[in-house]
Amino acid sequence: MDDFVFVSGRLSLDLAGTLLWRRSRRIELLRSPDDLGRWIRQAGLLDAPGPLDPRALSRTCRLREAVYALVRAWPPTPAADDEVREALAEVNEAARLPLPRHQLDEGGRLIRTGGVDEVLGAVARDAVGLLGGSDFARVRECLNEDCTRLFVDLSRSANRRWCGMAECGNRHKVANYRKRRQQAAR
Repeated sequence: MDDFVFVSGRLSLDLAGTLLWRRSRRIELLRSPDDLGRWIRQAGLLDAPGPLDPRALSRTCRLREAVYALVRAWPPTPAADDEVREALAEVNEAARLPLPRHQLDEGGRLIRTGGVDEVLGAVARDAVGLLGGSDFARVRECLNEDCTRLFVDLSRSANRRWCGMAECGNRHKVANYRKRRQQAAR
């Protein structure tokens, strides 16, 4: 079952998007180590993440929150608060972890192996690349007032408004359609 969405354009932002609606009802998508394993597979990081425990889940969620805090506060000012400094340290520490191992089997099929350290290393390095690269200028937050998902707007016109059409964009379109119909019926 594919229950995670990967619409952010960056691995680190897709992980940050596993906590939905941060300003209101806060929906946690990584509720268990099994959820984390599914996210890792669906993100294409590892083929078989191996046994994951509550500590692995906690470490991943801590990195997720650090990425989100950094992207929202980037670039940090000299007077950055403790939360931003701690988030930067968390991301930098994770970026020093190893990356998933990629190999080919005898049939030419890609095999991706590793554990939670490799997952955290890949996510953190993606965040470092995003924050230190030119794509950061195109980071946006979904315009749905309840949604807090971040994404990189890679559209040619640089005017993408929604994290994804399947959820937020369609909701907006349906709401506008209903509003127009109500106004026309008056």
